[in-house]
Amino acid sequence: MRKILKFGGSSVGSIDRIKRVIDIVKAAQLECSFVAIVVSAFGGVTDHLVSASKQAASGKEEYKNSLLELVERHLTAAHALIAPAYLTEALKVLETKFHELSNVLEGIYLIHELSPKTMDLIMSFGERLCAFIIYNAALPDIPQAQYLDARDLIKTDRSFNAGQVDFEKTNHNIRQYFEASNSLNIITGFIASSKENETTTLGRGGSDYTAAIFGAALGVNVIEIWTDVDGVMTADPRKEPFAFTIPEMSYKEAMEMSYFGAKVIHPPTIVPALEKNIPLLIKNSLTPTSSGTFISSTASKNNAAICGISSIDNVVLLSVQGGGMVGVCGIAKRLFGALAEKNINIILISQGSSEHSICFAVSAAYGDSAKEAIEKEFSLEMRAHMIEDVIMEKNLSVIAIVGENMRMSTGTAGKLFSALGKNGINIIAIAQGSSELNITVVVKKEDEVKAIRAIHEGFFLSKKATVNVFLIGTGLIGKALLENIHNHSRIDYEERNLDIHLIGIANSSHMVFNTQGIPLDNWNDLLDHSTEKMHIKHFIEKMQHQNTVNAVFVDCTSSQDITDHYEDILDTNISIVTPNKKANSGSYENYKKLNKLSSKKGVDFSYGSNVGAGLPIISTIDELVRSGDKVTKIEAILSGTLSFLFNTFTTETHFSETLKNAQEQGFTEPDPRDDLNGMDVARKLLILARECGYPLEISDILIEKIVPEEYLQAPSVAEFYSKLKSYDHKMSEKLLQAKQAGKVLRYVAKFENGKGKVSLEELGVDHPFYHLSKNDNIIAITSNFYKDTPLVIKGQGAGATVTAGKIFGDIVRIGLEQI
Repeated sequence: MRKILKFGGSSVGSIDRIKRVIDIVKAAQLECSFVAIVVSAFGGVTDHLVSASKQAASGKEEYKNSLLELVERHLTAAHALIAPAYLTEALKVLETKFHELSNVLEGIYLIHELSPKTMDLIMSFGERLCAFIIYNAALPDIPQAQYLDARDLIKTDRSFNAGQVDFEKTNHNIRQYFEASNSLNIITGFIASSKENETTTLGRGGSDYTAAIFGAALGVNVIEIWTDVDGVMTADPRKEPFAFTIPEMSYKEAMEMSYFGAKVIHPPTIVPALEKNIPLLIKNSLTPTSSGTFISSTASKNNAAICGISSIDNVVLLSVQGGGMVGVCGIAKRLFGALAEKNINIILISQGSSEHSICFAVSAAYGDSAKEAIEKEFSLEMRAHMIEDVIMEKNLSVIAIVGENMRMSTGTAGKLFSALGKNGINIIAIAQGSSELNITVVVKKEDEVKAIRAIHEGFFLSKKATVNVFLIGTGLIGKALLENIHNHSRIDYEERNLDIHLIGIANSSHMVFNTQGIPLDNWNDLLDHSTEKMHIKHFIEKMQHQNTVNAVFVDCTSSQDITDHYEDILDTNISIVTPNKKANSGSYENYKKLNKLSSKKGVDFSYGSNVGAGLPIISTIDELVRSGDKVTKIEAILSGTLSFLFNTFTTETHFSETLKNAQEQGFTEPDPRDDLNGMDVARKLLILARECGYPLEISDILIEKIVPEEYLQAPSVAEFYSKLKSYDHKMSEKLLQAKQAGKVLRYVAKFENGKGKVSLEELGVDHPFYHLSKNDNIIAITSNFYKDTPLVIKGQGAGATVTAGKIFGDIVRIGLEQI
């Protein structure tokens, strides 16, 4: 086995990491007949050198401090890594290199000029210093090690900063050198020299390129690229926390991924390896036992339609359009020729079949230059209005899905657009090559992370659904819901492939957010110790900026202030699940607007727990209406509170005590006066009527209160209870009167002929509402399908547990719809 190992700046970024590198090299030597290594500069050193040279060119003496920092860093590493037997000689050589660097920087400082040629010379010191220190550090364990300056072998033209390799001369030099050297060579990456022996560099990813050049010239079996991640990932792990390593991929897939932003590998690296059919292995120097990513001529053997997602942020999109472009030959040649003259690289091109417009994406740094070049080239056509003004859209990102299996997979584009669409991400431009190796889309930069997560889930996690929950309200219902999620999360994950994460939570005072999920066993402590004060606008802003996919906002309050923001939430493609009736019992216009908006955005607005807690009342009515039925009459007991009250209220008890007991068991609204004034029941009846298709307002419902208004107007709940005691005798009289007539008291909601009414009534034994227990709700629905015998739904209609159960069920349903 013959191999080249390349170690990037992150792998040699510290003393401990360099020690790991030496261990990896020693292990490779035991396995292989030939090993050579290529190293980059210490992590961050190249940028430091560039900064120091720019300081010097600007006449700033700060460059001297920057130089001292670089010298100190390398001397510290030398003292820590090099054995005493080799240290004295090594320090002499290092001192010479530092002196050379100091002289070059001083020259720049004196003449205030920094040419590309000089910049290449300065940047070369990073690799030269690093390779020399590692060479000396390896000598005790690998005495046959040699330091090799790649400038002696790799020859380029005089294109400084991006030298073009003379492969004929370079390959000859490399082969000739290694015919005479069987030692372990520690080679400087990134740098080369011209035929005139001027220092040049190989451009972005140059150290990888160096490894590929040496590997191809020597015909090794594999080129290993050692970095700080476990290979090429399905997406950038900084943007998609569930990204994972791609075990194997083809050269073409790797080139596409690297072109569109994957930072583990760079396109020029692959070319020499591809031409010689030499596999690349991307490994993690921090976890050398991980398998990494194997890149060869063979495509991945997995069944996934794509192998990965890559992106480039901070791009601009320029559009050229006009009737004068249709059918005119040479437009594209002139357009792209004008850009080429300015050395502007085009990331993406899209043209309509009508030839009326062409759009293309470039790096934001070249946006203005590109626009000026086009306007200059087509100035005559623009004056004649044959071509319109160039449109430039800023703050965009390009996202590409890549994979050779796309050729054999139908519906790939559909899955991509569906994943983006259901998460509210607008596609600004699309491009797909005829090779079907990638599909590229342009989106707003602010949507990039959310888009990547949505695509990643759609393609790689499609057998598992994730729901990200944002909860406001930690009262009885909120607590019961959190307990439900906590108790069932493992079951849902294992049996339903559903993962529910609590991402944000708030009570009336504080709020907490965690994109990785808030622990459900101590959410209360986190809220109590949170320094973030609760404000609904801030909560919603943070929720929207979390960039989570399949987000669900859960409102477990009775707050009008929160429902006022439902439109903003739905408009950003976040589903809502709520028992809060305020939104749907407000104006009919708002009710319709929210339902239309949720439909338009493709998200859920689930409020089944608005009426009947966990009973399937709203869903049943919706199914009847969808089936073409028309509801003509509703008669119902819709308040679990009042049902409990009048089922437990006896002539031996006081009405105020019975009400207090109901509140303590969680059967009432937070303020029990909302139950006794009939408004809660009226709101529920109003919602049902609207679900049946009737455009009612709350003013269309006649409300008879259970107790006089003067009691309901008490300044506080405590004072209300105090006053209510004086009305106990009146309620006892009503109950006694009904009992003597063989009847019971029930607070009944009725809707018929477009009119609604809620009132306290006496019902006899022959009425279906007579036989109720505890806090049961019951509804009788008369419709065209159910004329003679009403459809009856009956069951427990109040309580935090059943209400939370319904909310939890809605969350699960939304999650399973993603699979």
